Amino acid sequence: MPKTVNGQVSHWFDAIPAYRPALPGDRDADVCIVGAGYTGLWTAYYLKKADPTLRIAVLEARFAGFGASGRNGGWLSGLAPGDRHKLAKAHGRDQVLAWQHALNEAVDEVISVADQEGIDAGAVKGGTMEIARNPAQAARLADALAEERRWGNDVTELTKDEAAQRIRFDGMLAAFHNPHCARIQPARLARGLAETVERLGVTVYEQSPVTEIRPGAAVTARGTVRAPIVLRATEGFTPALPGLRRRWLPMNSSMIATAPIPADRWDEIGWEARETVGDAAHGFFYAQRTVDDRIAIGGRSVPYRYASRTDKDGRVPAKTITLLTDVLHTILPQIRDIPIAHGWCGVLAVPRDWQAGVALDRITGLGWAGGYVGHGVTATNLAGRTLADLVLRRDTPITRLPWVGHESRTWEPEPLRWLGVRGLYIAYKLADRHEARGRATTSPIARIADVITGKPH
Repeated sequence: MPKTVNGQVSHWFDAIPAYRPALPGDRDADVCIVGAGYTGLWTAYYLKKADPTLRIAVLEARFAGFGASGRNGGWLSGLAPGDRHKLAKAHGRDQVLAWQHALNEAVDEVISVADQEGIDAGAVKGGTMEIARNPAQAARLADALAEERRWGNDVTELTKDEAAQRIRFDGMLAAFHNPHCARIQPARLARGLAETVERLGVTVYEQSPVTEIRPGAAVTARGTVRAPIVLRATEGFTPALPGLRRRWLPMNSSMIATAPIPADRWDEIGWEARETVGDAAHGFFYAQRTVDDRIAIGGRSVPYRYASRTDKDGRVPAKTITLLTDVLHTILPQIRDIPIAHGWCGVLAVPRDWQAGVALDRITGLGWAGGYVGHGVTATNLAGRTLADLVLRRDTPITRLPWVGHESRTWEPEPLRWLGVRGLYIAYKLADRHEARGRATTSPIARIADVITGKPH
């Protein structure tokens, strides 16, 4: 049996791409963007399309798509990166409905731009299916379905038989389908965006980690880019920057991908519409049928490393690969003999209130976007368009959405941060075990954990 590849950034890259040139010394620009992931590249794209005369420099520590943009689960979804109820209390229900509508529209915007620019992102808009595998999960799933409908999403409840006609998961009790999602190959989108902005005249400097962001400048060991506008698009790597260690928590998420699955086995499984799939467990999984007919599935495993440290090029503990393999074999025993080809991980940014934001300070010229809590593949596009409008001083419907200007309080210092996060995820594991024994409602352990974390429902 072939050995499972561990790390090497992610399965989405065939190989580590050749690096673009590093920053060759001090440079001047009209806009400097720190981070060549989705947020930074979408911002550069919309700025350059709106004003081709702008001199835009993008600084990237490794290579375009190295972070979450090249390691995620490939869900181009309208899932909200924040707590809609809290936002509604502060800004009104209509504003949050507008935000949700804009996120749903952004799914089609990404697909449209990829088509226009010749980016083969492997997009198939099959929606997403949420499933329940025990009575407590089914009760939560019913609540989640009602919640999505309250926010204007046209989700469809599926019976057990209707769900099985789509994908034949073992032990599935209930499901619903949300049409606002497409399966993508995430690294192809990131690399394609980088190539597109370069064609438009944006300069992307790789191998150029930024050590300081200050008004008018982004500093690297290789030189400084001076610009009146400096935008931070560093997501889970933000805590490495001076003064930002407790701004966002870099939450770890891990994935595995199988070897290609034969056609006759797909006949047994289904999954013809390429829906993305998640479940209603507290330690939930997320999965897709890939462009090359594998299954890629992810989950939290080790959720946080002490002092906001990040992984080494996506390498994961062997026990994480085993855990995710067990989850996969539990829901799809039909593929127990299919080897696991690759395991990897990455970090996503979680603000203390689990609420993403977009902002630009006119006085300092400093802006940022992020904190997407794992729902960033689509939200980055909306954030990039919003930052572009803010930079260009455009008053548009998206610059008035409720996440614009939102700032979260900082996370607790260590060791409280590590103890809190690890303790809470242990609680969620215990709650899942509690519910797996047949409990009909959500475990009180999980309810207490939800209150402590402030996680949105």
